[in-house]
Amino acid sequence: MNAMNKTKVPIPVFLLIGIIAISFSAIFVRWSDAPAAVTAMYRLLMTNVLMLPFLWSYRSEITRIRLRDWLRTAASGIALGLHFLFWMDSLRFTTVASSTAILTLEPIFVLVGAFLLYGQRTNRAAVLAMCVAIVGAICIGWGDFQFSGAALKGDFLSLIGTVAVALHMLWGKGLRERISAFVYSFFVFLFAGLVLAVTNVMTGTSFTAYPAKEWGVFLLLAIIPTVFGHYVFNWLLKYMKASSVSMTVLGEPLGATILAYFLLGEKITAIQLLAGCLLLVGVGLFLRSNEKK
Repeated sequence: MNAMNKTKVPIPVFLLIGIIAISFSAIFVRWSDAPAAVTAMYRLLMTNVLMLPFLWSYRSEITRIRLRDWLRTAASGIALGLHFLFWMDSLRFTTVASSTAILTLEPIFVLVGAFLLYGQRTNRAAVLAMCVAIVGAICIGWGDFQFSGAALKGDFLSLIGTVAVALHMLWGKGLRERISAFVYSFFVFLFAGLVLAVTNVMTGTSFTAYPAKEWGVFLLLAIIPTVFGHYVFNWLLKYMKASSVSMTVLGEPLGATILAYFLLGEKITAIQLLAGCLLLVGVGLFLRSNEKK
């Protein structure tokens, strides 16, 4: 059975929604002048506020969660919070294309982690397809890579954020076997937001001294890339391998680069468009090979 047929609405529809949604993340972050930790904190905590009215209906499930799963959920949330902290900060120093291209290393980390933690194996065709997709994604941001100065710092921060989100994805895969997408997402976002809140307290960063525009950006980040992006991917972890979900995130560099061209005035080249097509082919072939049983 192929995982693409496990739900009433075809899973590729949810994948497309999630990819488009997370592609807006870099755009909104670039629109914001607030510190990265503040932007990430409000992005997550505002998402919790939006989800809170529906939490009561899950009270029975919440009471049945074991201590071990609470600890793993907290760890997953901390990893997600660190991902947002480092990746959002990277956009202060480097371009959208370069920062998101670094994120293409995530599937490699997840693939290795899934084998070590869950014994999941991947066939050669899927590995080859992953390599094709990653080459395409790297080519999208290659022209923007700089190996000195602030840009190098931004790329390094993005790399740290990539490792963190890979850990978040791996822990989430195991937890989603026992916890619903809503409950898992709510508490992961909550733990991540609290980690960022502590970070802001420790650095003496203001929680309130921001104009109305910034609060609008915080809300946009909560609704579009978090609810329609990260929440959707958390839901998909029940129906797909963690490596497959992380591979679909490779669509973000292409989506973010196209959006940056229209909304931020960043350049886009013919090579980047061709690389984007290569990326999509690689992702499609990977999903087809990796999800077969």
